[in-house]
Amino acid sequence: MAGYARVSTDMEDQQTSYAAQCDYYTTYIQSREDWEFVGLYSDEGISATSTRRREGFNKMVEDALDGKIDLIITKSVSRFARNTVDSLSTIRRLKEKGTECYFEKENIWTFDARGELLITIMSSLAQEESRSISENCTWGMRKRFADGKVTVPFGRFLGYDRGEDGSLVVNQGQAMTVRKIYGLFLQGRSPHQIAKLLTEQGIPTPGGKKVWGKSVVESILTNEKYKGDALLQKVYTIDFLSKKKKKNEGEVPQYYVEGSHEAIIAPEVFDNVQALMQSREKGDRRHSSMNIFSGKIRCGDCGSWYGSKVWHSNDKYRKVVWQCNHKFDGGEKCNTPHLEEEAIKELFIKALNQINEKDIILAGFEEIRDTAFEAGETQSQEAMSLKQAQRKMLEALTEELRNLPWQVDSFDQGAWYALLDFVTVCGREEVRFTFRNGREILVKIR
Repeated sequence: MAGYARVSTDMEDQQTSYAAQCDYYTTYIQSREDWEFVGLYSDEGISATSTRRREGFNKMVEDALDGKIDLIITKSVSRFARNTVDSLSTIRRLKEKGTECYFEKENIWTFDARGELLITIMSSLAQEESRSISENCTWGMRKRFADGKVTVPFGRFLGYDRGEDGSLVVNQGQAMTVRKIYGLFLQGRSPHQIAKLLTEQGIPTPGGKKVWGKSVVESILTNEKYKGDALLQKVYTIDFLSKKKKKNEGEVPQYYVEGSHEAIIAPEVFDNVQALMQSREKGDRRHSSMNIFSGKIRCGDCGSWYGSKVWHSNDKYRKVVWQCNHKFDGGEKCNTPHLEEEAIKELFIKALNQINEKDIILAGFEEIRDTAFEAGETQSQEAMSLKQAQRKMLEALTEELRNLPWQVDSFDQGAWYALLDFVTVCGREEVRFTFRNGREILVKIR
């Protein structure tokens, strides 16, 4: 003998109902001397339109099919399932194994000759009630969208807390992480590289997890809410039974609200980031790299990029080296040497220390900013947006250079991303560092 209890939300009044159901059926079953209490199965805060995510329900059915339960008591048909198909198929499976169900409110016993007919009727009514509730909720949500009222899943949305009136209030601690992500991207780091760095620094994800993913960073970089605007109804629910959601591609109305809440990222910075992301998707695949050296080291012989290789992977001499990806392709192999990661870092430090005219270089950056990124009258809006984004990136590079010490003695990832465009390995003797301002520095390998 077992009992089943369920409530569909985490609201306080429903929690009271849930506790009452659990207490009632436990006491009720244990009070009967002719019944042996197997246990109480329950689901809290779970919808009954589908049995797929109801762990307590599914465990109860599994135990019944294994012969552990002869009778299941529950409050009503709607507590059991609001989906007619689920309800009937489950009851038939239990019936075949000799397990009866009793629905107290409707006084229905499934072994009774009228049981299945009554359950079909009651389940259909419960399903239609769910449809009505779903349609009312959908209507209310779309009315809020039409009125420009913005909401987000606060428990897993970085940067904002729920205000007293349900509005978005900036969480200053989390906002620092959001600004960090945008800053790193403008320095030239890819979403994957940003995710790796945030994970290494122990910064929690929007959902409170330890490991960041590339897609999470991309979602933050492309969400208009961070510039104070809101696009409402990006997705919609296809049907109330499956709860399956679909990206809104014009099937239902969307609403765009400008200045709906306090921004974390300045609108012009956000727009610049969007332009840079689009340009990277269309052209320079180097920015999708997963390692700080990927897409940064070029073979001077064939023009291909260097890739990482692991030598002695299974013994104490294991090391990672970088060499031309096409070194052994075709008839003639490239003569450029492999480079170990520590050697690349040391060469970069030497190159930085050769740039000792910091004021001259900064002046050059300023000149580039004021001339190269001027938008012409005949340029398209897309080209103008890209120039503005590149200008913003150059400002970030200038700031990075200002912060560098006159004499560099250690490798700095920020300087590597911000200042360097790429490295060319020019044979076995030297490498050429090409910086973002166009300056080239030759450094001897040995």
